[in-house]
Parts: sequence; structure tokens; C-alpha cells
Amino acid sequence: LGASALEAQKSDDSFDWKGRLAAGKTLAIRGINGDIRVTAARGDEAVVHATKRAKKGDVSSVRIKVEEHAEGVTICAIYPGGSGDDCASGNNSRKGRSSDDDRGDDVVVDFTVEVPAKVRFEGGTVNGGIDAQGLRADADVSTVNGAIVLATTGVGSASTVNGSVRLRIGSAAWDGRLEARTVNGSVTVEMPEPSDLEVEAGTLNGSISSDFPLTLQGKMSPQRLRGTIGKGGRQLRLETVNGDVHLRRAA
Repeated sequence: LGASALEAQKSDDSFDWKGRLAAGKTLAIRGINGDIRVTAARGDEAVVHATKRAKKGDVSSVRIKVEEHAEGVTICAIYPGGSGDDCASGNNSRKGRSSDDDRGDDVVVDFTVEVPAKVRFEGGTVNGGIDAQGLRADADVSTVNGAIVLATTGVGSASTVNGSVRLRIGSAAWDGRLEARTVNGSVTVEMPEPSDLEVEAGTLNGSISSDFPLTLQGKMSPQRLRGTIGKGGRQLRLETVNGDVHLRRAA
């Protein structure tokens, strides 16, 4: 990064950052209120634009911070009343807030992001949706109140509580476990034909379907499925409470 990074707090209600990250590094976006929209960068430079808006609150009370570290770059929205001044704590905790700290409560920060090829992406918010498509490396995204769409040529995980999850991955090879989960909403995962995979899928109020033939383990149930493809090994977990679960073969 260094001199290749450009940060500009254009005004109280907008923010821009550009920078180059080496292949394998991570660009992470952390918000609380607002959507995150992600596309592939045209060149080798990452681009982040944030827009702040509020009906009553003071948009200047919410700061956008850039943190460079060994793994890459994290950019976050820090609200008043947080427990710290960094992306790890300042935008996630509202403990110890005073009566004056509500001036930023209704401020919404929407991020639009362009991610270069071979750069990992991590995105998290609380009240907002995440739409990340056309990515060309691994990705991990999460929210609480909002839907998720994630499409990448690598592998990815996605989780929310209130909203649907649609995950499209371009690789069927990863280490450990990959997850797509929600509580209220459907879960759909599209992927290439896997060679060796353990699949665990569950719903309470919904159904489960798979385009891939599975060797079932244990009792068969319309609401819960455990099975293997090939020799098993790497794991894929698809979970919801209220909604359907679909495992699809990518076209």
C-alpha cells in the first residue's frame, strides 16, 4: 500500500479510498447500518466509496476509518458510543454510551466496493443487505438483517439471520467447512460438480433439494439431510429455520 493508497474524506457525508493490495491479501468492509455492494475492479486497484445519510442524526458523528495490517486493509464505520477507536471494537459495541451518543444512531453508511482479482473480500454489516458479485477470489460475508447474494470464482461463506442467502462459487475445493446459513429465508448454493464432499443441510419449515446424487447417512428426513459425495472430506453446511434449502449444479 503506502504511497499507492489514496484516502479522501470528501465531506461529512461521503468517503473515498483507493489502494493496491497484493494477491492473497484481504480487503474487509465493516459496517453497522447500511448496504454493501461489491463488484470486480477493472484493474489492479481496489476502490471503496461510502455514502452517509440520516433523517435526524448527525452524519459527521460517524467516522470511516482505514486500517492497514499484515493481512491487508480493513475499512469500517465507527459510530459514537463504541467501546474503542478501531475497527475491531469501535464499530461493534455500544457499551458505556452516554445520553449524547445517540446523535449517530440513525446514520446509514452504504458502501460500494471494487475488488481486484486475487484479492480476498470480507464484508460485514448488521442492518443491511450484501450484494457481492463477479468476485475472483475467496470471500466471506455476513449480516443480521438483510439478504445476501455472493458470487465468486473462488469459494465463499455467507450468513444472515433475517434474509435469504444465495451463494455461487466457482471452486469445489476448499479446506475445512464452508457454510451458508440464515434463520428466516431460503438458502441456495450453486457450485461445480464436487469430487469429494460431506453435505449437511437442515430446515425446520421448508424442504431440501440437491442436484447432486448423495450417499445418505442416517435416517432420511425432508427437513434434515446428511450425505457424502465421493469419499467425503471437506464439508458444506446449509442451514435455515424458515425456508427451503437448495444445492444446485452451476451452469
